[in-house]
Amino acid sequence: MAVEDSSITSESATVGLPDTLWVHLSLVVSIVLMGAPLLLALLMSTQSTAQIYDVTNLAPGGYALENYQSALFEYDLARYIVNSFVMSIIVVVGKVSLSLLAALAIVYYDFPYKDAIFAFVLLTLLLPVPVRIVPLFELMADLGWANSMLAITGPYIASATAVFLFRQHFLSIPSSLVETARLDGVGPIEFLVDVLVPMSRGMIAGVSVITFVYAWNQYLWPLIVVSDQQKQVVQVGISYLQSASQAGQTQWGLIMAGSILALSVPLVVLVALHRPLLETFALQQK
Repeated sequence: MAVEDSSITSESATVGLPDTLWVHLSLVVSIVLMGAPLLLALLMSTQSTAQIYDVTNLAPGGYALENYQSALFEYDLARYIVNSFVMSIIVVVGKVSLSLLAALAIVYYDFPYKDAIFAFVLLTLLLPVPVRIVPLFELMADLGWANSMLAITGPYIASATAVFLFRQHFLSIPSSLVETARLDGVGPIEFLVDVLVPMSRGMIAGVSVITFVYAWNQYLWPLIVVSDQQKQVVQVGISYLQSASQAGQTQWGLIMAGSILALSVPLVVLVALHRPLLETFALQQK
């Protein structure tokens, strides 16, 4: 019987081996397909305009330093990167702080129509910023915020998604901690800062990463609400690079260099905080 069991096991492993190979092969092909545009952009950022228009030339060029310096300083992309970074940090801090307070109130306080208010908060997901552009623009103009950092960041401070994630996380915290804090006379803000925030560091980091990348990639709203080119963000700044031409040909090397620079900051954030981000997605699925 032992000999028969071992033979059956070896046969099943042999039969399952091709399936495993197909799975790994499909994963490799998927990774290559997803990474090909990024690799192509990186390659083009090192080439001259003439080399790029030579479609048979797939070798790295020697113009990387020139393209990156030109994008950063001649076309002022460095200023736009700083503007985007400041905007993203403001949105992250504001959204996380406001969402923590909202989740604290929804989970640990009893007030009339609490469930209805929470449902209304979730319904705001059906009205993203692009849908509300016209009334938002009128509101920014009436407040005197147009063409300022307040106009860029204000509409993104409130987030139903972040409130929902923090609410779900707070519900998983044992109620005994709440009762102990009440018996010790701990106030709501002190309870949030000293108890909930330390227990929610992974969730806060994950939400911060999502929020940072989301704010960094904003294009349409800053394009509409900001008229001063010096106050623009990096996504709009890349579009300014499209006006660059050489002998009537678009300088794709310059544009790709700007795209790689714009990609580098959120990529570093994602790599540095990928673990809490995965934990956040896991909680979302649950």
